[in-house]
Amino acid sequence: MKTAPKNRKNRGFNIEAICDAFSLKRDAYYKFHKRHTAKKEMEQIVVGLVRKSRRTLPREGTRKLMESLHEDFQRQYLKIGRDQLFRILRENGLLIRRKKYSSRTTNSHHRFYKYGNTIKGLKISRPNQVWASDITYIRTVKGFCYLALITDMYSRKIVGFDLSDSLELKGCVRALNKAIYNAKNTTRLIHHSDRGIQYCSNVYTQILKRKKIGISMTEENHCYENALAERVNGILKDEFYLDQTFTSVVHAKKAAKNAIKLYNSKRLHLSLNYGTPNYVHQNAA
Repeated sequence: MKTAPKNRKNRGFNIEAICDAFSLKRDAYYKFHKRHTAKKEMEQIVVGLVRKSRRTLPREGTRKLMESLHEDFQRQYLKIGRDQLFRILRENGLLIRRKKYSSRTTNSHHRFYKYGNTIKGLKISRPNQVWASDITYIRTVKGFCYLALITDMYSRKIVGFDLSDSLELKGCVRALNKAIYNAKNTTRLIHHSDRGIQYCSNVYTQILKRKKIGISMTEENHCYENALAERVNGILKDEFYLDQTFTSVVHAKKAAKNAIKLYNSKRLHLSLNYGTPNYVHQNAA
């Protein structure tokens, strides 16, 4: 049911005629009109809060918005359920559509030794217990560059990263060295990755061995054994605009650095009971 325009000049019929046509009492119509107006005003407040939140996290999903905007809703005396928020976002074109990506960055056909999967079935119970490493591509107008990431499997925090214009070993090594430097303590740590040549190379594995970091790798043709790393790649592209084409590697580096900073400090995770990676990493019992 719709209400008649508030301005009398814009009405084709007066209120009395409209009520007669639909067998309505005038007080019933005005009560509905009042509820309808209040509902629209509430929805505009919600849309405004969502737009404000997405200035920082442009592609924050509905479930995360329910949590991150909880206090804002309370301050505005708004009682919003998840289904209601879904409807408001859908009607205002604010739902986020996920994209699918496919690009091969792994070359497992090489002469280097391939390690076994030692984390299968392992219970992850603390930060710096297992790091998951992976490489994802970033587009520029002149071609691809490659983002090497190392993510803590407990806190989901990206603990090391590097962006380079080639798939050579140096980018992965720089990301690893950053992660080790920031971690300070790597006792009983396991490094998990796919069987790509970068991770199996003698240079890379020797760094891990010198630091007494365990080495674990996915089994051949089992990409789901590194699902967390793949998931983080998708989040950075889906929610932080790393899926766009950048003007240069310098531009891409700046965007990647900012995206990772926001991901670590602002992005809520359902698996972390709506905590951020930084918070969980720093406050784990």
